[in-house]
Amino acid sequence: MKKNGYYSSGEFARMAHVTLRTIRYYDKQDILKPSYVSPAGARFYTDEDFARLQQILLLKYLGFSLDDIRKMTIDDSDYHFMLNSLDVQLKLVRDRIEQMEMVEQAILDTADMIRKEHTVNWSQMLNLIHLTGMENSLKNQYQDASNISARINLHSLYSVNHQGWFPWFYQHCHLTDGMKVLEIGCGDGTLWTENLSCLPRNISVTLSDTSSGILRDARRAIGGVDPRFSYTAFDCHQIPFPDEIFDLVIAGHVLFYCDRIGDVCQEVSRVLKPGGLFLCSTYSSSHMREVSQLVQDFDDRIVLSAEKLYEKFGRENGAGILSRYFSSVTWESYPDHLVVPDAQPLISYILSCHGNQNQYILDHYKEFRSFVEKKTEHGFHITKDAGLFLCEKVTNLKKL
Repeated sequence: MKKNGYYSSGEFARMAHVTLRTIRYYDKQDILKPSYVSPAGARFYTDEDFARLQQILLLKYLGFSLDDIRKMTIDDSDYHFMLNSLDVQLKLVRDRIEQMEMVEQAILDTADMIRKEHTVNWSQMLNLIHLTGMENSLKNQYQDASNISARINLHSLYSVNHQGWFPWFYQHCHLTDGMKVLEIGCGDGTLWTENLSCLPRNISVTLSDTSSGILRDARRAIGGVDPRFSYTAFDCHQIPFPDEIFDLVIAGHVLFYCDRIGDVCQEVSRVLKPGGLFLCSTYSSSHMREVSQLVQDFDDRIVLSAEKLYEKFGRENGAGILSRYFSSVTWESYPDHLVVPDAQPLISYILSCHGNQNQYILDHYKEFRSFVEKKTEHGFHITKDAGLFLCEKVTNLKKL
């Protein structure tokens, strides 16, 4: 007997304009399981399943394999999760449009060359091949953008400090007309999108990241026509700018990802003007510790980060590292903590971490969700111990 609010497999397939065979295939591949199976074996789906199916179909259209889709989606349609997912998918659609426009132009140029010169420009053909093989970079960009969005989302929803992290960070930049600013590892540009109304008119801000895809996200968010901003992709171990041209260099939660922090600090000092400032943020060993304990209580094999990043560059050791390259190194704490009453944003945060959690959570997702729901039922307290170092350029770099 059919339950209220449930659709049979055939009804579900017709709603989505796909074949019943497709629905059965996704079931067998553990990508989209029915919400209810009757004692007789009949399968039924809900509106939540329909939202998930739409997500799967869009990712498939974008060129992702079923294995990719299985890793990139989970059995949930909480509105926080879905809004975040749709936002990232919109970015991917826009990137695919840009990619197809480049492919179109490359095909037109190649065909025009053949018509005019009666020869093939093999270099141009190679470029065309590279353009049509960009799926791996799109996959990586999806993961990067999704992870960044999930982390920011948890803090923006549940921080008790009503002045958000990015407005607080911006305050410490003390920007004025005429300044030249460089941000390394800018991510999606949230520092600037949240503070555009405060930004001086006569200022030059260069945003950089190693990922050109992430820079595209930042450019779109800020507005590509804003003349105050420029965008350059590079590795911050070698900053491609002349000596002493920036008044301020910013690195928000970046240095602990660098292989050679000393080289980065030397480069930052080199491009700073005398008396210029370097603002770099990090956190301590106690930051978000309750989240690590939460997943350990669920499965003690889970480690949310393969590396303890604060041991590379954190509140405890950062001043010692920076004082070799800068003078007047001071620490400013951001006073805050989280009280999380809702499981899904916390789960999205956990899945965005750089550890082994997906190996143990995704196959037991419903169990894990129930576990987190109990923990957050009365508000889950999370310690935050983050802040930034303010460093002034030293005029005579110490010999290492």
